[in-house]
Amino acid sequence: MSSSSNSILPGPPSRSNLSAADLSTSGLLAFASGPCVSLVDSQSLQLISTVSLPSPLSSASPTVTSLRWAPLPLRRQRDPFSSHLLIAVGDNLGRIALVDFRVPSVRLWLEQDSDGGVQDLCWVLALPESYIIAAISGSSSLTLYTDSGHVFWKHDSSPEFISCIRCDPFDSSHFCLLGLKGFLLSVKLVGITENDVTSKEFHIQTDSTDLQKLEREALVSSSSSSHSSTAVFPFYSAKFSFSPHWKHIIFVTFPRELVVFDLQYDATLYVVALPREYAKFVDVLPDPNQEFLYCLHFDCRLSIWRRQEGEQVHVLCGIEELIPAIGISPPLPSLLSLLISQLDSTLQNIRKIHSDPVLDASKVVDDSFYFSGDDDAFLGFKTHFISISDDGKIWSWILSVKRDNDSSNLQSHDKPLKSSTDTSFEISLVGQLQLLSSTVTILAVPTPSMTATLARGGNSPAVVVPLVALGTEAGTIDVVDVSANAVAASFSAHTSRIRGLNWLGNSRLVSFSCSRVSTRTGGFINRLAITCLRSGVSKGFRVLQKPERAPIRALKVSSSGRYLLILFRGDPVEVWAMTKSPVMIRSLTLPFTVLEWTLPTIPNSAEKSLSKQPSISSNQETIVSGTPKASEVGTADGQLQDDTSESFAFALVNGALGVFEVYGRRIRDFRPKWPEASFNTFDGLITAMAYRVPHVVTGDKLGNIRWWDVTSGNSSSFNTCKEGIKKIKFSPIYHDSISRGRIFVLFFDNTFSFYDIDSPDPLAISLIRPQIPGSLILELDWLSLGTSRFDTLVLCVVGTDGSFRLVEVHVNEKMITQKSHTKPPKEKYRPVPLCTPMLLPVSHALAFRMILQLGVNPSWFNTSSQCIGKRSHSIPERTSSSKDLRSSMIDFPPIGDPAVIEILLKVLEPYRLEGCLLDDEKAKLYSRLVNKGYAARFAFTAAIFGETSEAFFWLKLPCAMNYEANKIKSKISAKHFEEATMLNKITSKGPSVSGFEKIGSLGEGQLKLMAFEQNELWLYASERIPWHENLGGEEAIQNRVHELVSVGNLEGAVSLLLSTSPDSSYFYPNALRAVALSTSVSKSLVELAVKVVAANMVRPDRSLSGTHLLCSVGRYQEACSQLQDAGCWTDSATLAATHLDGSDYARVLQRWATHVMQTEHDIWRGVMLYIAIGAFEQALAAFRKAEQPETAAIFILACQETLANSWSIDDDNEDVIAITKCYELYQEKLVHICMDSPPFLH
Repeated sequence: MSSSSNSILPGPPSRSNLSAADLSTSGLLAFASGPCVSLVDSQSLQLISTVSLPSPLSSASPTVTSLRWAPLPLRRQRDPFSSHLLIAVGDNLGRIALVDFRVPSVRLWLEQDSDGGVQDLCWVLALPESYIIAAISGSSSLTLYTDSGHVFWKHDSSPEFISCIRCDPFDSSHFCLLGLKGFLLSVKLVGITENDVTSKEFHIQTDSTDLQKLEREALVSSSSSSHSSTAVFPFYSAKFSFSPHWKHIIFVTFPRELVVFDLQYDATLYVVALPREYAKFVDVLPDPNQEFLYCLHFDCRLSIWRRQEGEQVHVLCGIEELIPAIGISPPLPSLLSLLISQLDSTLQNIRKIHSDPVLDASKVVDDSFYFSGDDDAFLGFKTHFISISDDGKIWSWILSVKRDNDSSNLQSHDKPLKSSTDTSFEISLVGQLQLLSSTVTILAVPTPSMTATLARGGNSPAVVVPLVALGTEAGTIDVVDVSANAVAASFSAHTSRIRGLNWLGNSRLVSFSCSRVSTRTGGFINRLAITCLRSGVSKGFRVLQKPERAPIRALKVSSSGRYLLILFRGDPVEVWAMTKSPVMIRSLTLPFTVLEWTLPTIPNSAEKSLSKQPSISSNQETIVSGTPKASEVGTADGQLQDDTSESFAFALVNGALGVFEVYGRRIRDFRPKWPEASFNTFDGLITAMAYRVPHVVTGDKLGNIRWWDVTSGNSSSFNTCKEGIKKIKFSPIYHDSISRGRIFVLFFDNTFSFYDIDSPDPLAISLIRPQIPGSLILELDWLSLGTSRFDTLVLCVVGTDGSFRLVEVHVNEKMITQKSHTKPPKEKYRPVPLCTPMLLPVSHALAFRMILQLGVNPSWFNTSSQCIGKRSHSIPERTSSSKDLRSSMIDFPPIGDPAVIEILLKVLEPYRLEGCLLDDEKAKLYSRLVNKGYAARFAFTAAIFGETSEAFFWLKLPCAMNYEANKIKSKISAKHFEEATMLNKITSKGPSVSGFEKIGSLGEGQLKLMAFEQNELWLYASERIPWHENLGGEEAIQNRVHELVSVGNLEGAVSLLLSTSPDSSYFYPNALRAVALSTSVSKSLVELAVKVVAANMVRPDRSLSGTHLLCSVGRYQEACSQLQDAGCWTDSATLAATHLDGSDYARVLQRWATHVMQTEHDIWRGVMLYIAIGAFEQALAAFRKAEQPETAAIFILACQETLANSWSIDDDNEDVIAITKCYELYQEKLVHICMDSPPFLH
């Protein structure tokens, strides 16, 4: 027995999952629902796979409370089989698992160090390519785990309640965690031992009056430490995010406050209180490209905030609804998670940098997401949101920014806060994925006999529909298409829990719900409804004006769907004819315990009966070919019943059994041949029954199973050694079936077993208690989709965790599990191809990566596959598999073996034909970039494979190489730049030009991480100065003086130093610095004296004072070295960008690059700095040291293309020759792995 992860449909997420969701940089969404973690493609919104965490033996089912994608790239050299689809998952039991979605299963369990639930977690870089996991356990405990799962550092923040943890985008080895009362802990790692961890505590001032009230109301005890803060205070949220644009800046939301906090200054830069008419904050998300903040509120609205120019003040620009009120019945669902797509933001950056204004302006109407013709720094950009609601829906939104000078367009509820009147926002719903809408309570599977009634006569039954109906706790009916593992339709049939659900044919459903009237009057209101799948209309029947004395206990529908039995608790059973307008035939007043309609009769080719008696003669059974027809039962004297009659078996309270026949509107006794007297001995109340003519199987509350042949009277029984049988079902049979006695038995303890009662000893070869990882069984039934006994048997299972799954049962005739190889596994139907290269087998993904990098004709992506039709980017030329596939490339590969390219194209041909390599939007973008050089293609390839830092590197690479190649021109332009900066040094207000517009023209969003030019560094530093003007305190003044000196504003620094109070301990050092800085002309003696004083003023922890004295006498090179020794690498680069040039500036950048490579382990930033100073040999050495020879090879191609004759390394260079050989060996190894790996389509 096996349950595939791609055949599991998870239940809806809830607040107990603590908004556990994460969106990878490659566009894969992972979210939690109950104990399950599901994987969804964020572009096409298709469910890919689901993994359920197994339950501990001594505990209840777990609930996933946190998850985070591992920032691991696609491995290219050392370990091609290592996983890049790894997720860290924490649950409410305090366990942390590493789930590998390539398998998919749990790859590793981390050491459990605490009994408290996992509140949040993140991945932190500790060593080169070695990440650790930081997790919040309980309410205040922080634990660090190595990649092998062992704990190496702990921190207890009691009595603080820790809310969330985030990693710094500027430094992957730095992270922070936030408490509900403003406690903030900053942690820095340099290794994986206890001594390699440094931490610093901050406190953000906030109003925690409401939290104190909640603490008193909840009477929080010492035992509450085992629960997460979100579990204790579910409606009191405190979240934060690092700014992707400015280092040391974080954005914090408390329930009614938005705070901008500076970690470097330990100061709050901006606070805005939320008016009472606004719902509380839930989360805060910064835009990756533009300086917007998006805040999620408890009422499912999104507030948009924009930073004002020149300061860290954010103003409200607009509010959007994320749960549309139209089409949703009350109560409205709650929004649990909101995420921003980093992939789409990166692709927009690529599109903007490599855009053709003339071409793009004419096509802006035809392009949907990545294309815009607006040249404004932020107008025209679109942000892709993914939201998850607790009704099982995943929403895909596109937020676009537009110019709007009409202030009347602002919504009236924006008036309490200062609003921006020059922009407007438009949010559009572009996609939705419907999963199970609520907790599943009942399961209904159509049987072949139901659909056989639609065959219009003859022996050719109708095609079985691959649909399963699920009744839910919320009163909705979800119809699941099992061929696609997706919810095909959802109907709101009831307002309360659905307690019974059955199919009427293959297009109608009958269901019931029951609710108790007030205890004073008593009685029950029973609601029955028929739902038509074609029209979507649910219509009630048997509508009564007054409450009834007893509730409905169950519904039983005959195999043909013509008759319905309504069972009441302690009342008579009603028999209904399910015509267009249902009509009650009769009421049966017998003390029934169970009732079951007969299943289709067994085929004619049987050689053995269920009770080991001679086969029934041909005139005693119905001959059925293929899928059985409507039920036709044999009479006691062997004659065939009329084809309009059906029968059902029953058991009474006293243990008696019987069979009734429904003929038209008449009900009569079937007069079966009764079993021996011993069979009727009443040992226990019969609780379950299965009936397939001529056999009746019963189970009782003591675990006994009995079966009886209604035509011969033969019977037998055995005990299952378990108590309480809830359900019995016969397995499907076919014309060539040998054994007809296979049944499953569902027990009241939510376990089940398989038995073959056609065997001499059913217990000897039974499959006792088969386990489905992660869940017990609530409901299950057979899914009859096969046509032969060689087809795999499939069970539809509803778990106690609310999930729905298909379980394959591989059996032979002795009921022993085995793998069947008779037929290949059926592929899942998908309405559109799943275009996510990260899901390809590793070797095939690497092959596709190489093809994109070297450049393939856009026409290669054209396909004639019927599954997607004609693609919008297709051009008339098509690639034929019969010709040389190397002609698909745009040019002859300048490196490596050309024959390898043809082999890789052949390997990728199955994926190309299915259209599952690139979707239309990405194919359009690639077609525009393919002829714009290697760097453009490399950036695009890195982006779609989720390697954002590498994509930014390739985007900035041409600029860095041109910066080095045009040094002479740069020196000339530097004079104009110096004149402009001198005008700005007069006051301490920073640059006179608009910082927002100027910086926006230099780089967008996270591209600032790759800044290296002097004017970029200077402008970024100048932009930060006005943020701190109103900060007080001696430490803040020292930091402000340092910022002013770094940008060359000595006058502002002197003014600030002279304002120091005489009582301050900083008075004499500040006075000395002020005098030194005010000296306009420096003599050699003064220079020597100042150097001595500066050396004496250097303190072990900080050298800012001595640095300022060195600057006063023009010793900028030594000042930069002193700053670097103190760990102020960015400040050193800013000072060098202001005062140094040529080789002096290059030496500062070179030392910075070495630090970035060796300490921060960021190869892309380090290589970018090497390129900016022309150190190409060191850049190549860095790639080789990182064991990425293929990256070094394509780096050489990009350099040769951009620099042309300025490229200083010859092809005869030893490093170039070695890299070329390594690249050829890499290609050869990749080809062998690709040929050994069969194609795999999700």
